[in-house]
Amino acid sequence: MVKLQEEVLDRTFAALSDPTRRALLARLGDRESLSVSELAQPFSMSLPAIMKHLDVLSDAGLIAREKTGRTVACRLTAQPMEQAMDWLNRYQRFWSDALDRLAAFVEEDPWPPSQALSSQASAMPSLPSAPASRSSAGSTRRPKKSTPRGPTRKG
Repeated sequence: MVKLQEEVLDRTFAALSDPTRRALLARLGDRESLSVSELAQPFSMSLPAIMKHLDVLSDAGLIAREKTGRTVACRLTAQPMEQAMDWLNRYQRFWSDALDRLAAFVEEDPWPPSQALSSQASAMPSLPSAPASRSSAGSTRRPKKSTPRGPTRKG
């Protein structure tokens, strides 16, 4: 059962990894169903290339196709995406918890910025004035090094 769910997740994420396929799904999300030619219209690729993308989406269970006469209509099926969202939500909870702990740590010991800067300045020992580094002294242009001209062919 777990292996089957992993295969579904693998196919779902593999299908969603391509920007064209994500754009096709977005178009299907706006409407209940679209024909293949309507789906392919805004893309600058051949109809067979669009059909290959639709095959990947169909194999992943992200779309369903229905043939009526000569027209094939596609519609979005969200079940595999729900499983992917469940998987992603586990990691969202991890990051939310980690960020909540960070916020609590930061809020636990507030240190006003103006007080921090003045206390840091007074705590630092005074440094003797050092000469400017060579890097800040500016640069001078070096003369070009050129090599003598090579032998020429005499024909």
